[in-house]
Amino acid sequence: MSSWNPGFNHCSVGDRAVAKLRDRWMEFQGIKNWEGLLDPLDDDLHKEILRYGEFVEAAYRCFDFDMSSPTYATCFYPKSSILEDCGLDKTGYKVVKNLYATCVVQMPRWTKKAFPNLASPRSSWIGYVAVCDDEKEIARLERRDVVIAYRGTTTSSEWLENFRVMLTCLPDDMTMSDENYDQPMIQSGLLNLYTTNTQCDQSLQDTIRKEIGKILDKYSDELLSITITGHNLGAALATLTACDITTQFSNAPIVSVVSFGGPRVGNKSFRCQLEKSGTNVLRIINSNDPITKVPGFVIEDDIDDVAEKATAHVSSTRKPSWLQKCMEDTQWAYSEVGKELRLSSKDLCPQIINKGSVAMCHDLKTYLHLVDNFVKVEHKREKPLIVRDDLTINEL
Repeated sequence: MSSWNPGFNHCSVGDRAVAKLRDRWMEFQGIKNWEGLLDPLDDDLHKEILRYGEFVEAAYRCFDFDMSSPTYATCFYPKSSILEDCGLDKTGYKVVKNLYATCVVQMPRWTKKAFPNLASPRSSWIGYVAVCDDEKEIARLERRDVVIAYRGTTTSSEWLENFRVMLTCLPDDMTMSDENYDQPMIQSGLLNLYTTNTQCDQSLQDTIRKEIGKILDKYSDELLSITITGHNLGAALATLTACDITTQFSNAPIVSVVSFGGPRVGNKSFRCQLEKSGTNVLRIINSNDPITKVPGFVIEDDIDDVAEKATAHVSSTRKPSWLQKCMEDTQWAYSEVGKELRLSSKDLCPQIINKGSVAMCHDLKTYLHLVDNFVKVEHKREKPLIVRDDLTINEL
């Protein structure tokens, strides 16, 4: 699989840019909800988004997609050299933990004989935890950054979990007690992937909690940040992981999410909990990507949450209060979370739209291409961008 290169080296920037990053890194991590940084897109934030996008692409590049391979759904490379083997040897980060997700839903037994190519392991490699350990990079960032990177949906079992779209209650140990909010709820399939364990495999949640606990203890006297990034299913997992970390660890540092092409995750109360906990979520969205418009439906609501929420993009008319309340009480009423950076492949890459490829609109490479050539959705270029030959479709 070809590597996407944004055309800059984030480790070799000018002194002025380094000083700006040092002075404003908390803003770039969303401490002020990215106000004034998205339109126009700040140059340094633009580079940071692409930098985190590279970590997600690495999660794709080292995943074994070959269903006929005995190592299918595992990581190609040893933990000690994942980033180097994926071409990211100059990031200054080191992978400290492999991450695996376990599905509750499995393919029916009869499909294993009838459709052997659809068979998939119950647990599969889904990403990694990396810690910045290069002193020059730590100095450039002004803190030691921890990255959690997730790939998107790949195995048939993961696809089945994706279709479990009914909302379910967030477990008590992931919920902040607050009488002002209803029960936070999230997509049931997503929760399964995050919390399911077996006799042989611990859950993704347990792995995250143990590893983050170790990191916080080890670097307790240092300035830290935790940045969770992902694409597709990985984007949703990134949001849920951030919620878990901020709820579980009272001493958690600034926790931020940079997600690409993620589906909806939870209801309004889940969104309120994220905002109250101080979790910063930046969602990069392609207007032409249908994955970002599912599951369920979004209804307008009054903004009385901890953080100010922009809802102008919600395409629904104001409904009678009784009808709105009935809709909110269903297990289909989702709410958008975080701050949105909305892009458009229609304006920037018309070839994708002309080909009618939903997969291309959703592909991570498309997202990185759009970020690298960002123009506000309402503005059109005089000359559309040309999609490069290596802009190929990833496994989604």
